[in-house]
Amino acid sequence: MNNKKLIKKFDKQANTYDRRREKQIQRKWREKLIEEAQGSVLEVAVGAGGNFPFYNREEIEKITAVDFSPEMLEKARVAAHQYHLPIEFVESDIDQLEFEENQFDTIVSTLSFCGYPQPLKTLENLSKWCKPMGQILLLEHGISSNFIFSTLQKVLDPLAVRTIGCHQNRDIMELISLSPIEIQKVEHHWLDVFHLVWAKPKNK
Repeated sequence: MNNKKLIKKFDKQANTYDRRREKQIQRKWREKLIEEAQGSVLEVAVGAGGNFPFYNREEIEKITAVDFSPEMLEKARVAAHQYHLPIEFVESDIDQLEFEENQFDTIVSTLSFCGYPQPLKTLENLSKWCKPMGQILLLEHGISSNFIFSTLQKVLDPLAVRTIGCHQNRDIMELISLSPIEIQKVEHHWLDVFHLVWAKPKNK
């Protein structure tokens, strides 16, 4: 998909994401995952700041928040003030980001790997940017282990990609297994559609 078209899709969704920040179905999962973030944090595909309510401010030095949608970042900037978080915002496509190796203590991604054009490359970059003793926190969705539901996901995938830029049929756990990331703990929910992953860089 053309990158400009994809950005426009997410720009149009910014108000919806903003309204859902305090009333989201993944709230309990985000809270469980994000409260463990500490030190220097990189959050990719920050959106409208859906994770901001769940950061433990006492454990955070600084958050570098990245998104390619200017409308999403505008909402996120307002939310950062609301939650009193030390955040630097970066407007960039994930594939164009450049950070030093071993730069961050914690890297966060929630519900973003459905949209990346090269998800395995992105996972490789997350591992590279994370410190050897750091952590990578993921909340992602993908193809279900249930045959009936996964069939529906495959049927709906072209429509979802066309309308909201989101793949429904990616095997997130398989992608992680192929990446230089080592899972420390994992939870699967809703017919294995949603995955909470606590991980670290592999072989560092």
